[in-house]
Amino acid sequence: MIRRHRNESVERWPRLAMVVLASIGAVDTGLITLKRWQVVPELACPVTGDGCDIVLNSPWATVLGQPLALFGFLAYATVLVLAVTPLVAPKQSRWQLNRTTWPLLMPLSLAMAVFSLSLVGLMVVVIQAFCFFCLLSAVLSVLLFLIALVGHRWDDMGAQVFRALIVALVVAVASFAWIQASDPDRQVANPDGKRPPAITTPSSEAQVALAEHLTASGAVVYTAWWCPACRTQKELFGKEAAKELAIVECAQDGYNSEPQRCEAKEIQSYPTWEIDGALLTPGIKNPEELADISGYTGERLFPTLPSRSSAPSSSPQS
Repeated sequence: MIRRHRNESVERWPRLAMVVLASIGAVDTGLITLKRWQVVPELACPVTGDGCDIVLNSPWATVLGQPLALFGFLAYATVLVLAVTPLVAPKQSRWQLNRTTWPLLMPLSLAMAVFSLSLVGLMVVVIQAFCFFCLLSAVLSVLLFLIALVGHRWDDMGAQVFRALIVALVVAVASFAWIQASDPDRQVANPDGKRPPAITTPSSEAQVALAEHLTASGAVVYTAWWCPACRTQKELFGKEAAKELAIVECAQDGYNSEPQRCEAKEIQSYPTWEIDGALLTPGIKNPEELADISGYTGERLFPTLPSRSSAPSSSPQS
């Protein structure tokens, strides 16, 4: 009887449900991470069109130099391990592991749910774009929390609800503080303005020649120092050629910023090229495409993006 009671106390089905949901979440955030690392060339964003590109290239998509999705992947992986361990552990250890892991699963899944919901609010109110993968992550995290709360026979449910309220409040405040701190329009500018990351890729003669041609013909590229897509655009030219480009910094706290010029042109996303007085569709452009549009006739040994000629752009706060 004791052995049977202990096997049942593992609460197999709630844990299996959490394993499935956490696995989906890990795949979801893992794909986003690989895309930001340019390992996966393209993710089709169902329903929301280019919303995924806008959200995943916003200032809030990176933390400590790494994709925010990477930390989501680690969180889902942790939930997966905590949920599955009592199911696969030796029988004599399952009961104790079950009692140990549930108190960890509940606050962790709640923290994930609150943070994910704060990101949904950020998308709706600030970025004003919708990312299917981000919405999926929010739904998964909320479901994980609900299962963690009701899927275990807690000795004192009232105490668990009280702890949940404390965790939710702390994570909500921390999330709001992080969103505010990451807002490029609210950050305190340095005396000389913030500079974009240095370009390290060397340039070929063809890349330098194209950059000089673009500048001589009046072509301009509108960027922001925090924009990852802008850095990718410059890397396609290399460090020597990038210095020859006519680059307009649009972020208010950027170095040599010209926000009024960007507003006058109604720039909504970065990078945005202007060639022959016409604004191109926002996004990263392959040098080959820029050469065709600008009438460049020189040598064309250019690098290209692995997926498409016009890649994601980054959108500023509205």
